[in-house]
This record gives sequence, structure tokens and C-alpha cells, in this order.
Amino acid sequence: MGRMSIPMMGFVVLCLWTVVAEGGSIKYKDRKQPLGVRIKDLLKRMTLEEKIGQMTQIERAVATADVMKQNFIGSVLSGGGSVPAPKATAQVWTNMVDGIQKGALSTRLGIPMIYGIDAVHGHNNVYGATIFPHNVGLGVTRDPELVKRIGAATALEVRATGIPYVFAPCIAVCRNPRWGRCYESYSEDYRIVKSMTEIIPGLQGDLPAKSRKGVPYVGGKTKVAACAKHFVGDGGTKNGVDESNTIISSNDLFDIHMPAYYDSLRKGVSTVMVSYSSWNGRKMHANRDLITGFLKNKLKFRGFVISDWQGLDRITDPPHANYSYSVQAGITAGIDMIMVPENYREFIDTLTSQVKANIIPMSRIDDAVKRILRVKFVMGLFENPMSDPSLANQLGSQEHRDLAREAVRKSLVLLKNGKTPSYPLLPLPKKAPKILVAGTHADNLGYQCGGWTIQWQGVAGNDLTVGTTILSAIKKTVDPSTQVVYQQNPDANFVKSNKFSYAIVVVGEVPYAEMFGDSSNLTITEPGPSTINNVCGAVKCVVVVVSGRPVVMEPHIAKMDALVAAWLPGTEGQGVTDALFGDYGFTGKLARTWFKSVDQLPMNFDDSHNDPLFHFGFGLTTKPVKANY
Repeated sequence: MGRMSIPMMGFVVLCLWTVVAEGGSIKYKDRKQPLGVRIKDLLKRMTLEEKIGQMTQIERAVATADVMKQNFIGSVLSGGGSVPAPKATAQVWTNMVDGIQKGALSTRLGIPMIYGIDAVHGHNNVYGATIFPHNVGLGVTRDPELVKRIGAATALEVRATGIPYVFAPCIAVCRNPRWGRCYESYSEDYRIVKSMTEIIPGLQGDLPAKSRKGVPYVGGKTKVAACAKHFVGDGGTKNGVDESNTIISSNDLFDIHMPAYYDSLRKGVSTVMVSYSSWNGRKMHANRDLITGFLKNKLKFRGFVISDWQGLDRITDPPHANYSYSVQAGITAGIDMIMVPENYREFIDTLTSQVKANIIPMSRIDDAVKRILRVKFVMGLFENPMSDPSLANQLGSQEHRDLAREAVRKSLVLLKNGKTPSYPLLPLPKKAPKILVAGTHADNLGYQCGGWTIQWQGVAGNDLTVGTTILSAIKKTVDPSTQVVYQQNPDANFVKSNKFSYAIVVVGEVPYAEMFGDSSNLTITEPGPSTINNVCGAVKCVVVVVSGRPVVMEPHIAKMDALVAAWLPGTEGQGVTDALFGDYGFTGKLARTWFKSVDQLPMNFDDSHNDPLFHFGFGLTTKPVKANY
């Protein structure tokens, strides 16, 4: 037998290596291997550069296939409003996500990246998605099973765009409605917030029997990894100022703000996001006692801990004043994945130099990477890293819109019905000669949806996405013979001279998110108050308030015949008319105390002295009307 040429020998060796590999020597690629074996096998193959890459999450705007490959990036996100194109279809989204994923898979070890997005009330960045009511409305339903179904629907719509990870749910306990994120909170009562963690098995799938507490779980290609946020105390800041200081005892922190995390871990939540806020002056992003000592060690959380957007930068004041210190403080505290999100080389270089200088031990890096890999293995990313085009029809499906409509009607709270109880105004008759619809929020889909919709701060108008405004819903609901007149802000003479049977006035807050929603006065937007005065002074009227929290109503309430809190209902405005016209009864009960004056704040159900306009748990009920004419 003659000697093989050098190139031929190399080819044979390569073939033999492939055979051995396929026989299972690369254990991390073998789905039949135990999870711990796969993690250990992959970790021992990784360089420091590859490990730190896994800990890095970057914004899609800077995430090319080459960037992923050259930096071993472990995760990518869309910030609020960060989209591949205006009004992008599901296919445009999947093409982008898959393109970035191919870059990650082309690295030496082929570790898939995990793409994350804020899907906080449906897949809210995406045109045509179903936008569900914000959490402030869902808390009113006190219906964990409904919220679980919303989680499952959201997971399908997110997966339709090729994305496997959502930064939801927010399980903050908002204790002061001045806070600009109060609508992201289900309630001021931790027990309601705790019950609403049922959205997690909706998003991720039901935990298998005998699962260990704290171990992440994602049940396949139609589910997504969830994220409990923001750890911890974000809803308790002084004066409701976003990202500021929560000044409370450890008893109150653990009794009010922590319980929902216990349930989230019990339900297998995959990730936990750290809060920008501080607890008694100590930044949560640098709080090793709570992140490592309590969450990881005591509660046995085995998923990964992620920072908020530029969360490390904000450890110092002003932000980014001492980035080296911030990186050391945040990583040492126990944060595993860093939402950088743009200047990724600075983060990678800083952390690399600190590990090489023994400032941060390799054991801390290995802990972070193990947790990230665990979530990726559990959710099946190694086996199914690419999008599934068969899910595209889930985006904004009729079934999901019907579910959102159900959620809207169940989240409405009837606060007043008739000038006297014996003469209720609601339900309204569908057949009437002529009715008036007024108010800035009656025909504005963007106002209905609020912040975190298409763009971070939300968008005004009707061109942002697909949905039904309250005005459109009214026109669809009333009898064909009923004349519907719409004027945003009619004067009193117009109202008096037109002989309307009744009026529906829809007013409220304009969209906002985070600190831009912080408010000291909590009033509805002008000309809302003047519209109430002009209309309700001249004709029987129901006022529908579209807002992210209780707002000042006490000066206006005597003028109106009926008052409905609709919160931020989302795209399905017909959920509002379902109850207004009696196809369904009002059932919602306040999950927040409704104050008379902002001077009373903070005021919660468990305060010893409170004198609200409407008590926590208040809500009038009506029965459905079978033939409403």
C-alpha cells in the first residue's frame, strides 16, 4: 500500500474527527446528554474572550453578523421602538433575527445568540401585533388564568418574528401613582401582583412535574424565555420618582416587593432583570447581598440575572463617570448578562482587563456563563436556533384579538352609574336617535395603547398599528339607525342645540414611558376637563377615562352621570363598548386606591388612615342585557 499524500492524510483525519464528533465526543451538541454535562463540556472549551462575549447583550442597531462573529456576542435586543423597518412584517423581522443568528452560529463553537425584546403588553414593538391592556388594567380582572392565556398568545406572536426571549413580566408593586411606570404594575397589593405571575407559565409553558424551584424552563418553539423585573423595590421609590431611592425597612421590602419573585422562581422564570432604583441609598445594580446572597444563594435561582439598559453605567452619578468601577461593582454583585447596549467594545475590554488583573475572579465569570448557557440549552436554542416561518400567521391573529377584547371588558371598572343609584345610565341603549361622542381619546388608537407601543414613549394617532378605536367600536355597536356625531371638544351650545339622547366622553392621559411619565399633579390632559364640563353640563353623559393610573377626578365627578376607568386598553376598543352597551356586564374591581387629591399620596389600601375617592376593591357591577334596544 503506497503512502498517502499529506493533503489526503489531512482529509482522512478530518473525516475521522467528524465521525468521532458525531459519535458524541462533543457532548454539548448532543441533546441526549444531561443538561449539566452539556454545560460543563461547553464551558471547558471556551476562552475568556468567548465567555465574556456570552455575557454581552447589544442593540440590534449595532449587531451585524460580523460583529457577532468577531466578538462572540451572546445576546441581542431591540430597545423600545428599535425595529428593522417601519411597519415591518413578520418575515422582515425573522430575516433580521436569523441574519444575526447566522453570525453567532459561524463562530468556532457555534453558540446561538438569544434575542430579547420588551413585549410588555403583547408584542408591542411590532406593527400589526395584538396590543393587550397594560398591567394596570389586567390587575383589575383578578384573573390569573386570563393573564396566562395572554402570556401564551404573546409568546406565539413574539416567536412569529423569530424572537425567543421577552423582558416581561414587570412584577413591580406600584405604591405611588406619581411613578411613570405605574401602568406596568398590576396593583399596589403584592397579593394581586403575585397571582399575576401566572403569565410566566403562559409565556414559558407549564413546568414539568417535580421540577426544582428556581430552575429555568421554556417549553419549546412556541414559548419564550420570560424575565421577572425589576429586582427589587422599583415600585416603592420616594415620591414615585422613577429610578430613585426606595426608603423602607427590610421587612417592608421582603413583605411587599419580594413575594412575586418567590412565585416567579417557583414557576421556572428564566431570567431576572435588576432595577435602576436604589434601596436605602444603595444601587440595586451593585447590591451583592440581594442579587447573589438572596436571589441566587438563598432562593436557589439558576437562570441568569440581566442588567437594565445601560444599568452598569448608572451605578455612578452622573452615569458612566467611572465605568471601570461600575463594571466591577455590577459583575461582582452577581449580574450575569449586561445590556450594554451599544458601546460593547468598552464593556468587553474593561471586563477582560479586570479578569486578567484578578480584580474579578474567573469563578464569577464561569457562574455567569453557566447560567446563560443553561437557559439557552433549556429553551432548545442549540437544536432550533432559527425562526419558524409557520408561525407568521400568529401575529395579530383574530383569536388573539378576541382574547384582548375579553381582557379589555374584564379590566373596566364602573365607578359611577347614575346621579342616583335608582336611575343608572349604563348599560346604554344601542338604539337612540342621535348620540354624541366627544373627547381627545375617543378616536385615537395611540392614546388607547399608551407608552411602550411601537415606540418607547408611544405614538399618538391612528396610523401606528392595526386596531379598533373606541369611536369605531361605538359605530359598530349601535343600531344602524342611530346617528353618531363625533366632536373632540364641542362647546355647550352645540351640545344643547342638537338634542342628543346621551353622550360618551373619552378623555385621559397622553402616552408616556418611564421617567417621562412621572407626574406631580396627575391631571387628565386638556381639553379633557373642559370637554367634561361642556358636554356633561348639557346632556346625560358617561365619561370613559383612558389612563395609566388613577388621575384627578374629584372636581369633575358631580357633573357626570357615569364614570368608567378603562386604563390603557390597547388595540381592541370593542372591549370597551362590550360593557358600555350591555353585551357583557361590568365586573372589574379597583386594584389601586383612587385618591381624591394628590396631596393624599402615597395612599394605599393597607394604610391605617385613608380617605379615597374610591376604595381599593371598589367597582359597580351590571348584568348583560340580552336585547338592548
